[in-house]
Amino acid sequence: MGHRNKTGVSEFLLLEVTEDPELKPLLFILFLCIYLVTILGNLLIILAVSSDSHLHTPMYFFLSNLSFTDICLSTTTIPKMLVNIQAQNQSITYTGCLTQVLAICRPLRYTVIMNPHLCGLLVLLSLCINIVDALLHSLMVLQLTFCTDLDIPLFFCEVVQVIKLACSDTLINNILIYFATSVFGGIPLCGIIFSYTQIVSSVLRMPSAGGKYKAFSTCGSHLSVVSLFYGTGLGVYISSALTNSSRNTAVVSMMYTVVPQMMNPFIYSLRNRDMKGALRKLMG
Repeated sequence: MGHRNKTGVSEFLLLEVTEDPELKPLLFILFLCIYLVTILGNLLIILAVSSDSHLHTPMYFFLSNLSFTDICLSTTTIPKMLVNIQAQNQSITYTGCLTQVLAICRPLRYTVIMNPHLCGLLVLLSLCINIVDALLHSLMVLQLTFCTDLDIPLFFCEVVQVIKLACSDTLINNILIYFATSVFGGIPLCGIIFSYTQIVSSVLRMPSAGGKYKAFSTCGSHLSVVSLFYGTGLGVYISSALTNSSRNTAVVSMMYTVVPQMMNPFIYSLRNRDMKGALRKLMG
């Protein structure tokens, strides 16, 4: 049965976290704890880096920016999910939905090459590219007309799922998504693979077995989060294309929108001796 075009869409309906009323309080507490841990952990990193002059280096500068990004992403999605669980209302406004759509090898030369000016430019470049990409997707969505079926099979608004609800032609939108995914997903992934290839090559040349173990332990932690993010993200797109199980797809989607942001403070920074020392000073 076909759906009529519906102009002036005011809201979408997100997938309900659970239909079991007994599970809702438990899930509310679980996601609230995840959100609080994410905010507190990442906020501590930002405060520690800004307050300790010994941490004013390129690595910690980028880590603090990662923490800020994690806070923004979590704040865009989790609070709305908590409100929907508590209010038993799965609606999200059209504007709110668009907002969610928007949410090394020469160590001796490292500090010379990665000076504060270059670090700031790299962060600014990354921010501008992501803002332009998000705005472009949002502006393209604004040109679409939607059907009467406005149910999004996820716990948050995601541009691919929103486009699937449109009645108008979405060819340009899909081309833009494939292009953006290839550039902003493929290039960083290739960079990560190349970097870890260089790291593993260097570690294997280390004479100390203890040094190798420590290096591989650190790299393993980093790779686990990267694999979780890319693996589950890719899994969501493949499963949504091949299956109709929206519940399973929605659960998997939580693994790349909620869990990495909570794990990043522990894996990237809080295991670091310098960072732990700065946090002791901050707390003391």
